Amino acid sequence: MEFSWFHATVIVFLGAGLVFGLAPLIGSLLLAPRGGAGDLALPYECGITPHGPGRVSFGINYYFYALLFLAFDVDVLYLFPVAAVFRDTPGWEVFWALAVFVGVLGLAVLYFWRKGVFTWPRKLTF
Repeated sequence: MEFSWFHATVIVFLGAGLVFGLAPLIGSLLLAPRGGAGDLALPYECGITPHGPGRVSFGINYYFYALLFLAFDVDVLYLFPVAAVFRDTPGWEVFWALAVFVGVLGLAVLYFWRKGVFTWPRKLTF
């Protein structure tokens, strides 16, 4: 294999990428103030001095809603490519596939609704 200008440029750009990636990290280690006394050790709360515990535990209900949101949000992301290609496709195949997909999503919402997932219980016990 022969060493060419292409190989040299790849090596130079890899080196530059490493330098640009590591320079801020090393710079922050060298230039950051050192001291943990006073207000520097406190978390930043929009200029307001924080009070109370630093870690607040949320109920598990919040996490259930977050997981449901993520599940349906990711499913809706599948609709964007279909909408972009939909007008260029002849026939009704894409429409019916999309109707089945949205129908299954609707059935999932109805199933979760019937199971009581969308009701907010006061406290979840195990």
